[in-house]
Amino acid sequence: MSFARKTIGILSAGLVALALSACAGGSQQESTGQYVDSAAITTKVKTAIARADGLSPFSINVETYKGTVQLSGFVDTPAQRQRAEEVARGVEGVDQVVNNIRVKVSSLGAPAPAG
Repeated sequence: MSFARKTIGILSAGLVALALSACAGGSQQESTGQYVDSAAITTKVKTAIARADGLSPFSINVETYKGTVQLSGFVDTPAQRQRAEEVARGVEGVDQVVNNIRVKVSSLGAPAPAG
């Protein structure tokens, strides 16, 4: 085998390895299966919030990444904030809940009255 042919073979193998490593997901990326699982969990949490008494699915946002559910948005009372977290924790597939929901405050600085 000639030197040129050997060199081309080695370079080709290196390029293939480089291309494959670029396709591999890092720890910050979800695989296709994880992405589908996250989307399913998000849907289940949104549905559970919509069915829960006293919660509005239109004021609570849900995002999921590798089993961790992040809640955000605004509610009227601290009890609603806590209830949304409890509902999310009760959904199958949820490993952790990050509750970033904020309680609305009135112009006087107190939580808005329920109702």
